Amino acid sequence: MPKLSTPVVPGQKICKADNQHVAGQGTYTRQGFIYSSLLGYLEVTEKNEQILTVEVIRGSEQNVPTAGSVVTVRITSINPRFSKCSIICVEETVLREPFRGQIRKEDVRATEKDLVEIYKCFRPGDIVLARVLSLGDAHSYLLSTAEDELGVVIARSEIGSAMIPISWTEMQCPKTYIKEFRKVAKVVPENWESAS
Repeated sequence: MPKLSTPVVPGQKICKADNQHVAGQGTYTRQGFIYSSLLGYLEVTEKNEQILTVEVIRGSEQNVPTAGSVVTVRITSINPRFSKCSIICVEETVLREPFRGQIRKEDVRATEKDLVEIYKCFRPGDIVLARVLSLGDAHSYLLSTAEDELGVVIARSEIGSAMIPISWTEMQCPKTYIKEFRKVAKVVPENWESAS
């Protein structure tokens, strides 16, 4: 394994992934090894007495999507198999530069996956909450909206008005009353518990 604070580049093999070394922020595991997913410096931190977390930290800290993180994305294009998107926030941190991501047809919903039609779930320009599954091919993150709390949170109608969710599968333009299909996120207000 390279020395601590050693510069590393994306795709560089760092060490073997085993019971003592786990991939952390800025790294990924592939075929039994831990690789760097970004340009930065190697850091190894002790997770507990026997496990070391291998991370890559940028010189000027930028949050990096990791498996399990909830991200905010903007849909850039769609086709029948998947939608491409730009990751603009990780958890509550706005990114200086977006990462590429994609939501595959089978990762849109938890049930009835074979009935999903991408154009009825997302449109270019939609703002979507998604969970990171993994780093996919071609340096693009694989994302999922297969939870009730994940999906479209902001959408605009054809005339540019902010649409209002009317069900889990539809949003409506408040000016023209035209309904459009979307995979709508169940957004729960932060102060929901104190209000009841």
